[in-house]
Amino acid sequence: MARLDVDISNELAKLSVRAKEAETRVTAAREEAKADLEADVSAARASSHEHAEKLREKANASKGKISAGWADVQKTWNEHIATIRADIESKKAEHDSAKAERHAEHAEGDALFAIDFAYGAIEEAEYAVLHAALARMDANEL
Repeated sequence: MARLDVDISNELAKLSVRAKEAETRVTAAREEAKADLEADVSAARASSHEHAEKLREKANASKGKISAGWADVQKTWNEHIATIRADIESKKAEHDSAKAERHAEHAEGDALFAIDFAYGAIEEAEYAVLHAALARMDANEL
């Protein structure tokens, strides 16, 4: 198996493990005390921010090795995250129960959409991996 195949397989396995960890943490969150959940939210935000930074750095370092479209997706994703985070911070200041209910519904909708987005990203990753394998076969044949 070629080195790239092993790297791709390892990265897909890490993705699967991370998705399972997220599922486990979300299930456990239903039983947590508010302070514990607040700490988990803070840790998840920090982890997400750290990963976004690494992704930005990787995209910048990979210019010429990845398509410009992926660099654009990464930039747009960072902008989206900044907007969502600013919105979340502004909503924290609201204390009215009706506003709090709307905020909870909005946050739940965002969570469901983020999961759908991640699912699409996994499908896109699968396509990219299969396309890369085909491109490698073509290159080896030539």
